[in-house]
Amino acid sequence: MYRRTPTSVTSPSVTPPTLTKLPSTLQLYTSHKQSLFNIILNTPFVFLRITVFSHFTMDERASLPVSLPVPNPTTSYWHTLTPPPLTLSPTHRSTPDLPSRCDTVIIGSGISGAAIAYNLLQSHNTTTTTTTTTSPPNILLLEARTLCSGATGRNGGHTKAASYRTFLSHISSLGLDQAIKIARLEHNNIKAVHSFAKTNNIQCDLFEGDTTDVIYDAAQWDEAKEAVHKMREVFPGDDPVGRYILLGKEELERDYFVHDYDYEGKREEVRGGVRYAAGGLSAYKFVMGLLRSIEGKGLNVQAETGVSEVKRDGEGGGWVVKTGRGEVRAGRVVMATNGYAAGVMPEVFQGVVVPLRGQITAHRPGSKMAKKGCLDTTYSFIYEGGYEYMITRPEGSELEGDVIMGGGLVRGEAEEGLREFGVSDDSGLNQGISEYLRETTARYFGRDWGDDDAEGRIRQEWTGIMGFSPDGFPFVGEVPNQKGLWVSTSFQGHGMVLCWMCADALVKMMRGTEEEELKKWFPDIFRITEERLKKRFKGRLS
Repeated sequence: MYRRTPTSVTSPSVTPPTLTKLPSTLQLYTSHKQSLFNIILNTPFVFLRITVFSHFTMDERASLPVSLPVPNPTTSYWHTLTPPPLTLSPTHRSTPDLPSRCDTVIIGSGISGAAIAYNLLQSHNTTTTTTTTTSPPNILLLEARTLCSGATGRNGGHTKAASYRTFLSHISSLGLDQAIKIARLEHNNIKAVHSFAKTNNIQCDLFEGDTTDVIYDAAQWDEAKEAVHKMREVFPGDDPVGRYILLGKEELERDYFVHDYDYEGKREEVRGGVRYAAGGLSAYKFVMGLLRSIEGKGLNVQAETGVSEVKRDGEGGGWVVKTGRGEVRAGRVVMATNGYAAGVMPEVFQGVVVPLRGQITAHRPGSKMAKKGCLDTTYSFIYEGGYEYMITRPEGSELEGDVIMGGGLVRGEAEEGLREFGVSDDSGLNQGISEYLRETTARYFGRDWGDDDAEGRIRQEWTGIMGFSPDGFPFVGEVPNQKGLWVSTSFQGHGMVLCWMCADALVKMMRGTEEEELKKWFPDIFRITEERLKKRFKGRLS
């Protein structure tokens, strides 16, 4: 499965299930001037504002049946790199057969599933005294494909909380207290992931530093300045949550190698930028290292074991989890399935957790790239209606200097960005988005890019499935009226900045003894409720 030198993926574009022809008014999309509502996604994969002209159209996307993970996905760049020593095999199974019963089944082996398992085990260890004979938890973790083959193993490797981008809207819609909790959770999540990797010596190509948002849209530049000033006011002094540095056009062009450019007849001019703390890592290596550290210590890991159904156990009062290898009865089930939640339990999550297919490319660095591509900052490029984000592989890592660029959802053909909603098949690419992403590095860096590598600019392209909710926030907690069914899912593509702390919160909820502590730091809007489950999916996301 592992190759030293990845090859480009050239899978054909996949057409989603049958869809009624979109209204001709969607052609107005490219003007970004007329709309019934805006879709805003702020994610490690993509940030966009898609103009949509019919609630019915989004209803169509949300109602598309969600598949289980397909068996032949595009090959993620992260899966092709040499695995660190002493790690789990991607096809690892702790036992030859599935147990017939267990305490807890966790569905999904990404960062959410792994972190939930870790916290459950830690919870047991910290509450068990030397005089207690309580046996360790019996946890079964199931993955439909190879381990960490979903969104975590397919993301861009960014640990970046662009909290200033949503802070003002969160104050407006949720109030200052909730806005503060969300911003602080995002910051603490990043620090916790970085700290855990270092403390536990997980070899995941971790680097810590700053990120730089380069803004090409005048209105968004004005909004960014207002938001930064507000965050400095709310998080004053040395509080790292409010540490944002505003950058001018001249400084960005001189020190950050970015330039004005032309795209489809429009001049995109650098307006300003924002620099703040962030980092990057191979989320795949991180999760595989975490799973290895807890596997066999109360955790049974079963790869290539897809779940086809989860239903109540009429006999024992718990749950029956059906797989292609047999059934397992459990006292409780945790859905850590993100964009595939409706594929496992459509009766609960269809139209509530809506998948969106995101796309990423890996570029070989240009001949004039500073530090041979191993830049000391990561980037986002923000323009009217959309956004890309970028990291470079750190010095000393395998394929150092490679440029990982994600996004481009609104830059394909007008209908294509919309058509990525509802897609749960990551076996193909959107060719319009591919064509756009291939040109991004030379476009943004201009004369500082230089010539392409002799082997070609693009090393690899791949896709991954994210999960989105009607209100743009995760679902965390026990599903209403479904005792013993727990969920931590729907991270709007922002999982590396939310999953770790949400897993911690979920396990505290499962223990049921730390509600007062949770109220101090966990945003109420993240909790799953009947009201939130009933909301209509409009694609309006924060």
